[in-house]
Amino acid sequence: MEHHDAVIVGAGFAGIYQLYLLRAQGLKCLVIDQAGDVGGTWYWNLYPGAMSDTESYVYRYSWDKDLLRDYEWKEHYVKQPQVLAYLEHVVERHDLRKDMRFNTQLLGANWDDKSQTWKLDVSSGKGKIECRYLVTGLGLLSKQNYPEIDGLNTFQGQLHHTAKWPKDLDLTGLRVGVVGCGSTGVQVITDIAGKVSHLTCFQRHPQYSVPSGDKVVTEEYRKWVNENYDTIWDDVWNSITAFGFKESDRAFSDASPEEREKVFQENWEKGNGFRFMFGTFNDLTFNPEANEAACEFIREKIGQIVKDPEKAKKLKPTDVYARRPLCDGQARGGTYYEQFNRDNVDIVDLKETPIERVEPKGVRTSDGKLHELDVLVFATGFDAVEGNCTRINIHGRDGISLAEAWDGPGPTSYLGFTMPGFPNFFAITGPKGPFTNIPPAVETQVRFINNLIGAAESSSDDKPKAIEATPEAEKDWSKLCEELAANSLFWKAEASILPPKTITLTDLMHRTTGSSAPTSQGYRQKLEECEKNGYAGFKPFADENSSARAVKL
Repeated sequence: MEHHDAVIVGAGFAGIYQLYLLRAQGLKCLVIDQAGDVGGTWYWNLYPGAMSDTESYVYRYSWDKDLLRDYEWKEHYVKQPQVLAYLEHVVERHDLRKDMRFNTQLLGANWDDKSQTWKLDVSSGKGKIECRYLVTGLGLLSKQNYPEIDGLNTFQGQLHHTAKWPKDLDLTGLRVGVVGCGSTGVQVITDIAGKVSHLTCFQRHPQYSVPSGDKVVTEEYRKWVNENYDTIWDDVWNSITAFGFKESDRAFSDASPEEREKVFQENWEKGNGFRFMFGTFNDLTFNPEANEAACEFIREKIGQIVKDPEKAKKLKPTDVYARRPLCDGQARGGTYYEQFNRDNVDIVDLKETPIERVEPKGVRTSDGKLHELDVLVFATGFDAVEGNCTRINIHGRDGISLAEAWDGPGPTSYLGFTMPGFPNFFAITGPKGPFTNIPPAVETQVRFINNLIGAAESSSDDKPKAIEATPEAEKDWSKLCEELAANSLFWKAEASILPPKTITLTDLMHRTTGSSAPTSQGYRQKLEECEKNGYAGFKPFADENSSARAVKL
């Protein structure tokens, strides 16, 4: 049987950094990934318009200071090819590839109480793999979901999901239908509208989308970023969302109507959905009056931008502004809403005329109309958060699976990545974790996991150590998350087009921040308190004050 100290599943932002830190401890590590190379989500996210919703200078690792200053990025938002190239460069720069194995899927994992190890079944190799620590870095979103629509298998055209997009697929001159208008759908529509012969957008819940502010980076701007990187990252670590902008400390009620309009307009022009939600007023996500004012501002913008009143009406949301805030990449030929001024772009309101079935030639709606298509695209989300863990078939103590453990209370955790009954298992970006810019959130969790393992490894007792959260700690953490979310408006956003277990990017608030952990700053503080208190919430596993291998959170 092949043996490693730690096996890390996933070669994206989380897996790469976890390997870097654990290997620095002297542990024998292996990263496995079912993909053909590094990248994680960004290996698969090949759909048109794929880009981060975070500005380039903070959508990267903070820990390699030289790389921060030297690595090139040409636009304010990194696109899929640039993210992938960056991660590939990090792997080569730190010689991490030698401890990675691709085209290898984790099929199952079983905890062995006697040996205090995990026994792994994988899709390639010479047999089982044994490890003392199992870390999954699968991301919040990776397993795509198709909605159940009659006749889907009869479609004679091309059928694609944005989470599994064929490389180099050319849609030029084709009739394309897009189902779903979350952040992925918005990016796809914005990118392809000017290339296809006709675009039909099947929409149930219109979105509040803000321009990204994407543009080419000037030499002066890059020089400013490089000279201020220490301050920038200090602001990131001490902010609510870790997105690299100053969040508002002003309440909506403290501003006059004229000042409110000015603040909304300034942030609309700067761009970025998170900036518009958190950089305008500090109570936008829980004050109904402030939230409705933001809603009305965006609705007015839609009416001003979209010339066809019928299209504009369909594009205007009516629910609260309380989903994942969206932004689009207007640097590539206009904003999301501007695409609907094109004669070749139509909207089908699925509340008025639902999809009845898919037919060989296209999609038929309840009004009897057949929307003829060459390509049907599903931007319809994922089996999010817990789906990535439960589909792997992970069994902890007494053979209990994660799916069974979460069957009653739903997906839960202690600190957003560890669960009682599953010793030495850590699910980075697991349930009830922070809702922030992903790379800083990943870095925080990876460092804490590194420190947990370092404390166990540096213990004077040579016996294998089981790092395991207590049930009480998990319950207390869940209670804290629910208290923090109690007054949030995210609970009130309309349900998605999909069944309850299917989560789109815009619905993710319900599953993660809807009952989620503290903000970025608050989350780091909770982890620091846990460390200072001898890893409170975990069963005893290390000597007192055992922190020989700790890195700063």
